[in-house]
Amino acid sequence: MKTYETKDIRNVGIVGHGHCGKTSVVAGLLYAAGATARLTRVDEGNTVTDFDEEEINRKLTISTAIAATEWRKTKINLLDTPGFNMFINDARSALIAADAAIVVVDAVAGVEAQTEKMWKTAEEFGLPRAIVINKLDRDRASFERTMESIHERFGRSAVPIQLPLGSDKDFRGVIDLIRMKAYVYTVDGDGKGQETAIPAEYAEAAQKAHAELIEVVAEGKDELMEEFFEMGTLPEEHVISGVDEEMRELRIFPVLCMSGLHDIGSDWLLNLIVEAFPSPADRPPAKLSLNGKEIERKAEDSQPAAAFVFKTTADPFAGRLTFFRVLSGCIKNDAHLIVAGKGTEERLAHIGAPQGKNVVPVNELHAGDIGAVAKLKDTLTGDTLTEKSSQVQFAPIKLAEPSIAFAVEAKSRGDEDRMGNALHKLLEEDLSLRFYRDPQTKEFLVAGTGQQHVEIAVSRLKKRYGVDVTLKAPKIPYRETIRGTADVQGRHKKQTGGHGQFGDCWIRMEPLPRGGKFEFANAVFGGSIPKNYIPAVEKGIIETAERGFLAGFPMVDFKVTVYDGSYHDVDSSELAFKLAARKAFRAAMQTAKPTLLEPVMNVEVQAPVEFAGDLMGDINGRRGRIAGMETQGGTQIIRASVPMAEMLSYQSDLTSMTQGRASFSMEFDHYDYVPQLQADKIVAAAKAARAGEEEADEE
Repeated sequence: MKTYETKDIRNVGIVGHGHCGKTSVVAGLLYAAGATARLTRVDEGNTVTDFDEEEINRKLTISTAIAATEWRKTKINLLDTPGFNMFINDARSALIAADAAIVVVDAVAGVEAQTEKMWKTAEEFGLPRAIVINKLDRDRASFERTMESIHERFGRSAVPIQLPLGSDKDFRGVIDLIRMKAYVYTVDGDGKGQETAIPAEYAEAAQKAHAELIEVVAEGKDELMEEFFEMGTLPEEHVISGVDEEMRELRIFPVLCMSGLHDIGSDWLLNLIVEAFPSPADRPPAKLSLNGKEIERKAEDSQPAAAFVFKTTADPFAGRLTFFRVLSGCIKNDAHLIVAGKGTEERLAHIGAPQGKNVVPVNELHAGDIGAVAKLKDTLTGDTLTEKSSQVQFAPIKLAEPSIAFAVEAKSRGDEDRMGNALHKLLEEDLSLRFYRDPQTKEFLVAGTGQQHVEIAVSRLKKRYGVDVTLKAPKIPYRETIRGTADVQGRHKKQTGGHGQFGDCWIRMEPLPRGGKFEFANAVFGGSIPKNYIPAVEKGIIETAERGFLAGFPMVDFKVTVYDGSYHDVDSSELAFKLAARKAFRAAMQTAKPTLLEPVMNVEVQAPVEFAGDLMGDINGRRGRIAGMETQGGTQIIRASVPMAEMLSYQSDLTSMTQGRASFSMEFDHYDYVPQLQADKIVAAAKAARAGEEEADEE
């Protein structure tokens, strides 16, 4: 591939809800531009941007893939992003490298939940956007219904610059509302339309849509509005320049018609990208930090070299592959750059332009371009590579935390030895994953944004690294506490010949507010217990509280005051007082009304409005409390507090209830009392588990 200057580069993020056809749109663009020798298809598993084995098997995009093509002496970097909520972090990260976005909307389903989320992300990043109504060749596809959905969500500034020729299986081309021409395509052809006159049956609709387009364009600029009032219309060249300028200024979002599957409308979209989408040179300067101060830097070759790493993949054979956007300067083969903040030097040998799973070698990459390089040692996603003389840093995007965790167990000792190293390689690739050990339950946990997300990680462990593990629901980290008070004695006395053991203490136990953890107070006066034995009493209480009383869960939110006792000059020791404290703790728990606490999560659900009633009913059935509701366009946002124990199966249940059109996130909020009925079951299960362990030990 040739080297392109900054002004001749377009970086375009392809976003939208899952199964809206983003990968098919990219496949159509690549074939129309001559980057592929044939029209590839998701169903055949041969597309350039869905190349991972998991993506091919599941027929969905799991992580962003980049493919470059050339059109009219311009290099276009297409970033094909995932469309399901569990992979949204990857899609958000990809838009950091983009200068504009194509929002793909399914002509059958209309604007869906994930489409709205990615629209807001593009809005947050200030990206110009075009909307592509895809799958107009499908049964029940409707341009009019889809436009209603688009206007409802995105407003009147989303304006069609095309109308479809035909509908459903008869969709065969587009009507250009600017030049008032029709373009007919060969189904499964080369993606290039043949110009013709607008058929008579479409003339009235085309004229009406043309007038609406001119009106919206005229409203965007004062000089165009004056011209419109004088002439009643606008010249063709002013409409074209108006659409281009106002799109870059985020005043207009042009809507196009397409079938990615059959390559209808691809050349039109490529032309729009070249003519109307901004180059990196047209975008606002990047905000960077240098020596603690914020600076701005344009995407220019004359500036010091700097690149931001927005994605990393790990391959068991090729090693780590790093994807970066050149923020400034020109990066050449064999360049030596510093990892800002780490101070380590990296050698960028064999840089290239990403083309799906392949990297096409190039000699240099100019400011604003996207590249890839293999086998960097210390560079990870979110890092900035800079020249030693100007160590700037780009602030990485803040990503949502994982919403669900599963316990993971290796199937064999060999798998156990390799599991940690293999998982850490996956973590380098996917910033949405977490791997950690729960200090209470002692389980190893893998956390992700959804059940399918974690399952894919486990599948990759086996296929890439030969590590076989099983997933299971995690143990709930219950706690124990008290509701009442107790005033008891703990006395330990043992005579074994020679020195005996003697410790005697009186303690008061009382509850603390939630989050109070543990407090210990010494109220002993008169030396009834020597000061050097007081820490042993505290240690005995803490050790016993860790093992719990009801079901073996750690005890929290209580205070113990030791206020009296007695000792023996010869037989007393730290061990004796620690054992006395243990007895005092167990005696206190008999009268202090012990109870269980459970973790309660803050849950936010986003779903189409029509599912709101069913979702609220389901949350109430999970012992949840609705905290608030908000409607944004056609999306209902429900916020609630729900016990963690009731959320273990929520991902699959939510998918079933909403046909996969809803998403949720959750984070820990607080601990609260477990209702007595559930508490009795938990205690009984814990006792049964302990009995089983004791029997196994005896055998």
